[in-house]
Amino acid sequence: MAARSADKFSVLLPTYNERQNLPLVVWLLARTFRESGNSFEIIIIDDGSPDGTQEIAEQLQKIYGSDKILLRPRAKKLGLGTAYIHGMKHATGNFIVIMDADLSHHPKFIPEFIRKQKEGNFDIVSGTRYKGNGGVYGWDLKRKLISRGANFVTQVLLRPGASDLTGSFRLYRKEVLEKLMEKCVSKGYVFQMEMIVRARQLGYTIGEVPISFVDRVYGESKLGGNEIVSFLKGLLTLFATT
Repeated sequence: MAARSADKFSVLLPTYNERQNLPLVVWLLARTFRESGNSFEIIIIDDGSPDGTQEIAEQLQKIYGSDKILLRPRAKKLGLGTAYIHGMKHATGNFIVIMDADLSHHPKFIPEFIRKQKEGNFDIVSGTRYKGNGGVYGWDLKRKLISRGANFVTQVLLRPGASDLTGSFRLYRKEVLEKLMEKCVSKGYVFQMEMIVRARQLGYTIGEVPISFVDRVYGESKLGGNEIVSFLKGLLTLFATT
């Protein structure tokens, strides 16, 4: 156990209109890390949510302490990739966890990510919906087909060596994530996929843990028709440039 206590895990939580979900996800995260005995901090990157997410985050900081909850808001919606770069600048952990704040990713899987990382000394551990007992709950057929289809096309074109490329629940070594961020050009939905493709190009090792993904409990899904078009454009760009 002594070796484990030297590691610290920085969770990056980009938020936009998540006032209903944030208290629960933070509570689950704090409980999970305490029970598994791992050192942690949660970095909330709010992109100027009009629903008062930031006020909720400030209250959570009072409850859990400013050493555990770091608020690093931005003035407006600037995209996921830049949110991670912004959050990472403030991270003091040697490992970074990225996940959604909308309760679609359950923190209970994080100890499994950590175990997997130790087991294979992986640079990245990615949650996968498409292996083992992983799965998706609460999606309609259209969403499932889009996700599966996107994954399939990507597998065929890019052969990335990982089974779930569009998922955003992952554990990275901090220096690996920093390196990947320098290389990544995509924004939005394609960004997660590019990270895995670039990781494989750079020779980083990737472990996978099956996760169950639950469609968001409160609020609107962020994936619309225009996201799908930009995903396909991004995929083709990646195919042409890698």
